[in-house]
Amino acid sequence: MLKQRTLKSLTRAVGVGLHSGQRVELTLRPAAPDTGIVFRRVDLPDPVDIVMSATAVTDTRMASTVSSGNAKVATVEHLMSACAGLGVDNLYVDITAEEVPILDGSAASFVFLLQSAGIELQNVPRRFIRVLKPVEVREGSGANEKWARLDPFHGYKLRFEIEFNHPAVDSSGQMVEFDMSVGSYSRDIARARTFGFTKDVEMMRANGLALGGGLDNAIVMDDYKVLNADGLRYDDEFVKHKILDAMGDLYVIGRPLLAAFSAFRSGHALNNKLLRELLSHQDAWEIVTFEDVREAPAGFAVPARAW
Repeated sequence: MLKQRTLKSLTRAVGVGLHSGQRVELTLRPAAPDTGIVFRRVDLPDPVDIVMSATAVTDTRMASTVSSGNAKVATVEHLMSACAGLGVDNLYVDITAEEVPILDGSAASFVFLLQSAGIELQNVPRRFIRVLKPVEVREGSGANEKWARLDPFHGYKLRFEIEFNHPAVDSSGQMVEFDMSVGSYSRDIARARTFGFTKDVEMMRANGLALGGGLDNAIVMDDYKVLNADGLRYDDEFVKHKILDAMGDLYVIGRPLLAAFSAFRSGHALNNKLLRELLSHQDAWEIVTFEDVREAPAGFAVPARAW
């Protein structure tokens, strides 16, 4: 049986929110089978649980924000991406503010936290959402066109293409495909950092955003070049971060996907719109388990290895 996974022990981190600039403490705790991933606002007078689902996403400007009632947690996508990449099904995320800490701007720190806590198998089958029919969402036209799509596939792979018309981005890889069965999430995707442009950062800060951002947790570019002294971690780091984000955005559906995801210039909003479109077509998906591990797609049978 392909089993669900949680953590062996709890683990903690402290950082600042990318947009809020607030200090925030994060505690990742084991959870029982079929709990899913639950963010818990422990700083509120009465702690509030926010269970991951496509409809829990209530804001997609600059990041993915999930809510329950008046409680919210912003910028969940990097931690959710790490959980997807390592195959963590059940987890409590205790958080003391309304934004997940940005740490180094990638998912690498979250991968380290999860792996340092250890992955524990649970005696309950992993439940996958298997895509049965193509589902697609599109917006804009011409130079403003963007789209995202899910196709049937026995496994999980993601293909993303970007187009920024910026010298530093254009000189890097514009398209990447990552297949969970042959690639290593920790090695190939997790270290890709979020990125921004100085002109946008100035505007965002004027609007109370990006208050915790800087060269230590993002790739920053002026009109011509990357300003970070150590350059890029991957030749195609920009588009790999888009894959990282997409994995996190898609994992809020609450179960691992068996599908091929492809996108052009998509972002948090369109990624969530794609999930909602999929769920609205009952004949486009089904829940499956694997009693015989040999029948599961390659790459899913064992927890992801370290770097």
